[in-house]
Amino acid sequence: MAPRTARPTMKDVAVLAGVSPKTVSNVLTGAASVREETRRRVEAAMGELDFVPNLSARGLRNGRTGVIGFALPDLATAFSASITHAVVEAAHDRGLVVQLEETAAEPQREYDLVYRARTHQIDGLILNPVRLQDSVVEHVQHLPPVVLIGEVEQHRTDRVYIDSRHAGRAAAEHMISRGARRIAALGGAAANVTEKLATLGQRLQGYLEAITEAGLEPDPQLQMDVPEWSIAGGAAGMQALLERQIIFDAVVCFTDSIALGALHALHTAGLRVPQDVLVSGFDDVEHAGFTCPPLTTVRFDHNDYGTAALDLLASRVEDRSLAPRAVEIPHELVERQSTQAAPLGHDPRR
Repeated sequence: MAPRTARPTMKDVAVLAGVSPKTVSNVLTGAASVREETRRRVEAAMGELDFVPNLSARGLRNGRTGVIGFALPDLATAFSASITHAVVEAAHDRGLVVQLEETAAEPQREYDLVYRARTHQIDGLILNPVRLQDSVVEHVQHLPPVVLIGEVEQHRTDRVYIDSRHAGRAAAEHMISRGARRIAALGGAAANVTEKLATLGQRLQGYLEAITEAGLEPDPQLQMDVPEWSIAGGAAGMQALLERQIIFDAVVCFTDSIALGALHALHTAGLRVPQDVLVSGFDDVEHAGFTCPPLTTVRFDHNDYGTAALDLLASRVEDRSLAPRAVEIPHELVERQSTQAAPLGHDPRR
């Protein structure tokens, strides 16, 4: 293609993509739905032409759209629902619209959001990557305004986090204080952590520190991977742990959703919580206080979490030269009935 001397227009994009200028406009504004295949073709044409929308022609004051992107690994979990609610409500108070995306199965969707930010379709992004290796933050040199939430340790962008290592340790220490000595971890296994997996790695590290410092021997058989941090994933993980035919008297679950599934699997197996097995979760979603028994869990304020992310993003949109910042949200262990007994312990030999 011959070098261009004039700024590419929507008509140029339409010709290259084989669509109408109206379709290009719909892709840019979201005013009407566009088939995924067509949208990708239009975006590819924009990239090839280095097309940047004429913001003044679209009537966007200060070059802002008033739209931000928010990407989570799994929108179906209770934690995602709670955090999304907090972010959307806080954004609404600021006159912002939130575009949601799910990324766990397709990390490439982060790149799509970055492209939209760079072409001024959205003003900035809040991302929650499963691991840094797959995230756009690790691979794109010139990022738009981005804030990460979760325990991915990096120093390129702003981030909001809780100290998951300390929280995982506190949960295991609580089990030990209740008399538990064979404490399982439901959510990850040290033998399979070959890469830095952010939240999983930190919660597992805290759990292992508590076990070791109490003079107990970490048992790999008590560490169970849960590929999907969902209720169904928690139930499947607990069932797999039971099938190992090993003794355990407590279970530290890496999310409340995992814990909900674990409670179901334990009840199905005829085991009582907390009389036979103690169970704890993480996140303190609404469901945690209404399980049977109510769930001991790690609590932090989801509204503060979402507000902190939006505060960082707003200031980053205003001034991209700011040094990266990290905001830690306080947490606490909330004790409920799922750990309020001295456990007899699950012994498959009985």
